[in-house]
Amino acid sequence: MTPAVRALKEAQAAFEVRLYRYEDRGGTAVAARELDVDEHAVIKTLVFETDARTPLLVLMHGDREVSAKQLAGILGVKTVVPCPPASAERHTGYQVGGISPFGTRKKLPVYMERTLADCPKVWINAGKRGQLAEMTPAEIVRILEPALVDAAV
Repeated sequence: MTPAVRALKEAQAAFEVRLYRYEDRGGTAVAARELDVDEHAVIKTLVFETDARTPLLVLMHGDREVSAKQLAGILGVKTVVPCPPASAERHTGYQVGGISPFGTRKKLPVYMERTLADCPKVWINAGKRGQLAEMTPAEIVRILEPALVDAAV
């Protein structure tokens, strides 16, 4: 059991673990194809850091990118950049391709693209490559209390 699944169970989340055949560098497109779901509802968990090297998580639609410029403006910082893989793994305790916002090594601020809340169901990483949690966005909001942002391009 991954720390993410453990954290979801401890939070009494309503979720279902969904497994799929992971492909290196396949991203959310492969997960969506393998689970036969819309990539727009598959959530990417991205690790960014500010110019002050403060790490944070961004939850984004699988078929969208994060505008670092918009995100920096929202946060009131000069810049935000994606963390290098080794830093992302150190901050979260998860391997890139299997990063979940649940059960991270240290508590990180979470920012969620506002329109994810409009999806009836979403699929989000459950702590390892090839394993997603199917749940409602409301459960994510309840558990993580993310700041809702408009940073998609």
